Amino acid sequence: EVQLVESGGGLVKPGGSLRLSCVGSGFTFRSYDIEWVRQTPGRELEWVATIASYGGSAKYLDSVTGRFTVSRDNAKNTAYLQLSDLKTEDTAIYYCKLLTGERGRGTQVTVAS
Repeated sequence: EVQLVESGGGLVKPGGSLRLSCVGSGFTFRSYDIEWVRQTPGRELEWVATIASYGGSAKYLDSVTGRFTVSRDNAKNTAYLQLSDLKTEDTAIYYCKLLTGERGRGTQVTVAS
């Protein structure tokens, strides 16, 4: 069974930083691209970033480019999303997701002063 478990969210002030983690199990982690997506109440899922299976290529939503960095450690079956210079509009539940649709339960990021 595919499982993805996110952690690392929390409450942070504008301009602050967080590092989210995503641990995968039940599949060959190193063979899959990992997406990060986010959702706020009443809105659809918004794609944030994708990192290729081998970790050498990443893509970002324009509004997070230069502030968020995605990475992975395939030896640990873990992907990361470093959030920096956070803004109130980054407040959301963040999920890691496979392109096949599976995703975890998410971790809440709240940016507020």
